[in-house]
Amino acid sequence: MDLPDSSILTNIQVPGHTRLADILFEKKYIFIRGIENRLYADAELAALPDIATGHTHYKEWKIRKRSSRRLIRYLASRRKSLDILEIGCGNGWLSHRLAEIPRSQVTGLDINFTELQQAARVFNDDPNLVFIQGDLRSGILSGQSFDCIVFSASIQYFPSMKKIIHYALSYLKPGGEIHIMDTPFYRTAEVETAKRRTAAYYNSLGYPEMADFYFHHIGNDLRSFHHSMLHNPHGFLQRLLGNNDPFPWVRIKN
Repeated sequence: MDLPDSSILTNIQVPGHTRLADILFEKKYIFIRGIENRLYADAELAALPDIATGHTHYKEWKIRKRSSRRLIRYLASRRKSLDILEIGCGNGWLSHRLAEIPRSQVTGLDINFTELQQAARVFNDDPNLVFIQGDLRSGILSGQSFDCIVFSASIQYFPSMKKIIHYALSYLKPGGEIHIMDTPFYRTAEVETAKRRTAAYYNSLGYPEMADFYFHHIGNDLRSFHHSMLHNPHGFLQRLLGNNDPFPWVRIKN
């Protein structure tokens, strides 16, 4: 694995070694991202969530633009210094936007080296933004704590939502919050159908084994945490206002 040029990239940290399983997973993951047209040129990445209207995922980015604006507006309204961790930051677009909040310090964490290196390159001028390659569960952030931990379109890649939330809670400062967004939650009766749909999708791409890395979490599992639904796509008010954004925004306090 090629490491970034440390003389150019000052905002990325990589571990001394990477598991072979993670490297093999990343190769397949990046290949699929390419098929899906989810790999972006540097200029495109710098502009996200704004993207050309003719792009394959334009409608998806409109949704993510609204959800990210809601989160940023909420965090900025707290008017205090914030240490923010984004878990599963990918190419770093949201971490970059979070770093624009006044007095914020943002850490973007991901196991995906390819997109993370691009993130560090494109957003290298952000003095309050750092990217780290690794897995929260490995203890790589041991000794650190955060005011806010964000899972944006990422918690579905963890096999147990309860376990990763409990783990994230241990990294929160007193009064800290976890925010989960841009992720579908399912009713128990819906899970098997959703699993078959995911399996069929990855099978159509020629990588059926990748379905084993995508998990379908049940919304009721959030009941064991002190949580609030800050955006409920099924709520009466949202329907009344014509807000059709499909994903909930969940806040969990410690």
